[in-house]
Amino acid sequence: MTTAIEHTAEAIIRALEENGDDKVKLAGLDVDGILRGKMISLDKFKSIIHAGFGFCSVVFGWDMHDQTYFKELSISNQENGYHDIIAKVDLKTFRRIPWENNVPFFLVSFYDPDTDEPIAPCPRGLLKSALAKFEKDNMGAMAGAEYEFYQFSASPDNIRSEKPESIPSITPGMFGYSLTRPVLFQEYYYGVYDTCKAFKVPLEGWHTESGPGVYEAALAFTDVAEMADRASLFKLTVKALGAKNGITPCFMAKPKQGLPGNSGHLHVSIVDKETGKNLFAREEKDPNPPYPDVAYVSDLGRYFLAGVLEGLPYMMPLFAPTINSYKRLVENFWAPVTVSWGLEHRAASIRLITPPTASPKATRLEVRVPGADCNPHFALAAILACGYRGIEKKLELTTPPLGKTQPSGGERLAKSLQAATAKFMEKGSIAREVLGDAFVEHFGGTREHECRQWEEAVTDWETRRYMETV
Repeated sequence: MTTAIEHTAEAIIRALEENGDDKVKLAGLDVDGILRGKMISLDKFKSIIHAGFGFCSVVFGWDMHDQTYFKELSISNQENGYHDIIAKVDLKTFRRIPWENNVPFFLVSFYDPDTDEPIAPCPRGLLKSALAKFEKDNMGAMAGAEYEFYQFSASPDNIRSEKPESIPSITPGMFGYSLTRPVLFQEYYYGVYDTCKAFKVPLEGWHTESGPGVYEAALAFTDVAEMADRASLFKLTVKALGAKNGITPCFMAKPKQGLPGNSGHLHVSIVDKETGKNLFAREEKDPNPPYPDVAYVSDLGRYFLAGVLEGLPYMMPLFAPTINSYKRLVENFWAPVTVSWGLEHRAASIRLITPPTASPKATRLEVRVPGADCNPHFALAAILACGYRGIEKKLELTTPPLGKTQPSGGERLAKSLQAATAKFMEKGSIAREVLGDAFVEHFGGTREHECRQWEEAVTDWETRRYMETV
């Protein structure tokens, strides 16, 4: 386990040398939230710890299966020769990988070699930019993340060679919050919890969820940038431990037809950077709120909520980034499909959590649209950027809250990645306004690529339905 040390280059190098380390592992995130990295020698690490090192930009020029995008995008393409970008080590992310003999590990962020500015699609860079707007006003952001995911009894070879519908889950049946199901894979179940703690990705909750072989993890609440990093490292942890136990954890949004999907709910609040006070909380109950649901929410909190609601339709590719994401976002499956919100309302896109059911310091938004397949850095950046826009413009809540018997509310959210991407990229979109044209063009281009892959695919459903009959 990593002992507490000062996060300076000198202190870290001294600690590595004293521990006898001769190698270091480094990784950064691509647009799909996949960690891309390498092992380097300790001597190499010493030489790059201050200025960074060249990292092939192709990780922003190809998709999750290492296929180059059909459309030439700005960061990495044939014209620039898929040149190197600069990877800079974030010393604050130092930890050791428990399942790899405690090898030292650091996250990196990606920078333009000519301007030394973060490249537009760098996930950590985008979130940092969104957070900076709050920080200049002496505010910070706190976040929590919850992941549901299936576990299949399969190796990577099985996943590719067998029909997906025939791959068994590690346990059968619908056993949410079961105390007996985890006993069947006790070493894996407890191993995930304990290893996450050792890897500085602590969990505050860990249980089975409704669905065959489905688990849910609630990551311990922390500041927003740290939470995004932990969310990415959580996936790495369970996938690594799964591989050691013959299990494939699955974070795709809808692995099985007719069964619940995998959500990736995100909790967000804004705080005073000096005092830590929750700025969404109201000092006293508002006797005349615009809606009873926000009686305990501050004006700033209401503006933030209004901003997220207004921006939601434009941010869908960041919350639901794959073709499969939209199979989860359908009616009657505990997934939100409209621009909607409500106090303690789990059918809404945004569940508002305030007194009297929570303490003032726990006042927050739970954004329930994201699936477990989303890139947490992008999703949290979108929430912050839209929320800040609401604060800046002092937006009023124009969408009424859902009633307790209402399953849906306002505008229907996009039903496909193609429709979501078009909304995201349209001229004058809120996405362009708050995240910038450079990011929207790049990420939108990657989603257009994903849509094209789907459009050209011949699926099992098509062959079963048409091969013999037409």
